[in-house]
Amino acid sequence: MKIIKTLKSLKQFTTKKKNNNKKIILCHGVFDILHVGHIKYFNEAKTYGDLLIVSITSDKYVNKGKGRPVFNENYRLEVIAALKIVDAVYLNNNPTAVELIGSIKPDIYFKGPDYKNAKKDKTGNIIKEINATKKYGGKINYSNDITFSSSNLINNHYSVLNQKQKKFVNKIINKYKFDYIYKKINSFKDLKILLVGETIIDEYIFGDVLGKSGKEPHLVIKENKSEQYLGGAAAIAGHLSSFCKSLDFISLIGKDRESLKYVKKKLNHKINAFFFYKDNSPTILKKRFIDNVSKQKILGVYKINDQSPDKNFNKRLQNKIKHKSKNADIVIVSDYGHGFISDSTAKILTSLKNMLSLNAQINASNYSYYSLRKYKNINILIINENELRFEMRDKDAKVEHLAKMLKQLFKIKTLIVTRGDQGSLMIRKNSITYCPAFANKVVDKIGAGDTMLSIISLCIKNKVPDDLTLFLGSIAGAFSVENIANSKFLDKNKMLREIEFILK
Repeated sequence: MKIIKTLKSLKQFTTKKKNNNKKIILCHGVFDILHVGHIKYFNEAKTYGDLLIVSITSDKYVNKGKGRPVFNENYRLEVIAALKIVDAVYLNNNPTAVELIGSIKPDIYFKGPDYKNAKKDKTGNIIKEINATKKYGGKINYSNDITFSSSNLINNHYSVLNQKQKKFVNKIINKYKFDYIYKKINSFKDLKILLVGETIIDEYIFGDVLGKSGKEPHLVIKENKSEQYLGGAAAIAGHLSSFCKSLDFISLIGKDRESLKYVKKKLNHKINAFFFYKDNSPTILKKRFIDNVSKQKILGVYKINDQSPDKNFNKRLQNKIKHKSKNADIVIVSDYGHGFISDSTAKILTSLKNMLSLNAQINASNYSYYSLRKYKNINILIINENELRFEMRDKDAKVEHLAKMLKQLFKIKTLIVTRGDQGSLMIRKNSITYCPAFANKVVDKIGAGDTMLSIISLCIKNKVPDDLTLFLGSIAGAFSVENIANSKFLDKNKMLREIEFILK
């Protein structure tokens, strides 16, 4: 059988062939949809030696955008194994071919012509693979034949994008080259960020719903497992850490050592965290009970002290904000309405000379009394449609009309309204920019607004065009809702790679 399942077996196979003076050629890639370009590529590769090994990237490491790979790893293995010219196929369970190269030490590592300029590979993986090949005495060769793009074929014939998404993406393609987008996103690294907001721990308890209690009118669930994730502003810090070198984080946390230990362990080492402690307050814990089958939330339980802090607390917090804002390019605030940011602290935040970006959220614990009215002169506000209608006390008017009213009322320079599967809109001065939603499937809405806030704030600060700003924010938001809570943080390189393949 051509399909070799373990690295040990592949090493034994290639070593035996090398001992018989056979020359080994290695090709590595996704090979999602087999086309004439692949056939030409394999034929040319075989001219450099005797044994052609094709390594296929496993599903979990395919990072080429939504709906990829089109065919799972087993189908891709079978298709390549069916080619007569290929001598062995191997499933590579690593993000690069570096370990594989080190094990089988190919005489030739063969790549397509688009890899000749290694600097164009934004992941930097090709350089690692070239270095590994040379280290073990091999050579890197490139195909001289014409290039056929699998991503282009997939985007045109197997795209997971709907018509609205395609139309919007085509406008982006016609206006901006990927190199321009890459440079804009890469420019975020020079920004100095101050982030203010509550740290929340999200605990998800997964179980089987057994049904109604036999004696009492309540639901019974059999717990199977529980998982914890960083939430609230700590999650925003996690998203930002991949894009910025300098990030100061001012937050509220409980005095319990276990929670503090957990939060510090989960925060990226680049984040400079300054924690405040409120008397008789735990670290905010939001438990959610999840049905194992449907993955739907059944019940939420909050552990929280949302009483307003005393004057001494506010004074210390405000002094820290003033001090840390002096060197910040932008101040990002996520206010969950749990008592951390008082009216007087909000006043201090809006009086700063820095660009202020705000996400003020309505949730189950503050729904009856929370309002944006403590904030004025906001540079950037992200709000969802339900929050907008709540703030304006209007369930019927057009969202554009309400957004313009809110923008004027609170003197907001840039207002972004998210609308779930209807996408988002941005109002700046008198212009409105629309963008469709890009999520394929919604797993969990928790944290979507925070994720968008992270990227959109950086974009607006660095003067990224409005349509491109909303596009990047929507891609980030889609990443969030397609994962459980904040189980994964944004990764700059993965996001760039996804955008690159969407735009092909």
